Amino acid sequence: MPLSDLSALPQEVSELVDSFVTMKCRYQSALREVRTKLEILDDEFQMRHSRNPIHHMESRIKSPQSIAQKLRRKGLPLTPDAAMKNLHDIAGIRVVCAYLNDAYIIARLLTQQDDIRLLQTRDYIANPKPNGYRSLHLIVEVPVFLSEGKIPLPVEVQIRTIAMDFWASLEHQLRYKETASIPEELNRQLYEAAEKIAMLDGDMQHIHDQMMELVHPLGTKEI
Repeated sequence: MPLSDLSALPQEVSELVDSFVTMKCRYQSALREVRTKLEILDDEFQMRHSRNPIHHMESRIKSPQSIAQKLRRKGLPLTPDAAMKNLHDIAGIRVVCAYLNDAYIIARLLTQQDDIRLLQTRDYIANPKPNGYRSLHLIVEVPVFLSEGKIPLPVEVQIRTIAMDFWASLEHQLRYKETASIPEELNRQLYEAAEKIAMLDGDMQHIHDQMMELVHPLGTKEI
């Protein structure tokens, strides 16, 4: 229903829809803040080291349906207030890096900024999930400046390599096809593919490090 038709809704429903629209706008602003910080870091890295550690970024705001499902699972009321107080992944940004070490460099440079508050870290690179999934997950709180004042909002930041993103994207597609469950043998093959990709990530990092030693024989290091 277009926003212009909200007047046709009962007052309570109209107010609830309006609250969700306001919430979405706030989280979009939080995403812009984090994305801008990451773009600036990437630009500085290019200037200082002649390469970009960030290959690309993708961002999203959870749909109202996803928010409602998560609130129901937690036994919470279906309201914007409950969502903002209890859900930390309403806004999310995925950062895809060139090399393994870049994921940790970007995480460190982002979280050491004095207006960023790190709420949570889950390192699925050092400690992969049982299915083989690898990624570095951060929940950071960023200030958003609005007409009514400053509001701190959480943003989930997932940082992974190109290889990790390749596996995760295809694994997600396979797992969410119409098939209700994946046979154990295929789960094993997916896990083995994740292990091979992790080895490839390590090999490419090693090759990169050797190249850097040739370019900077005196030991000059990246950030």
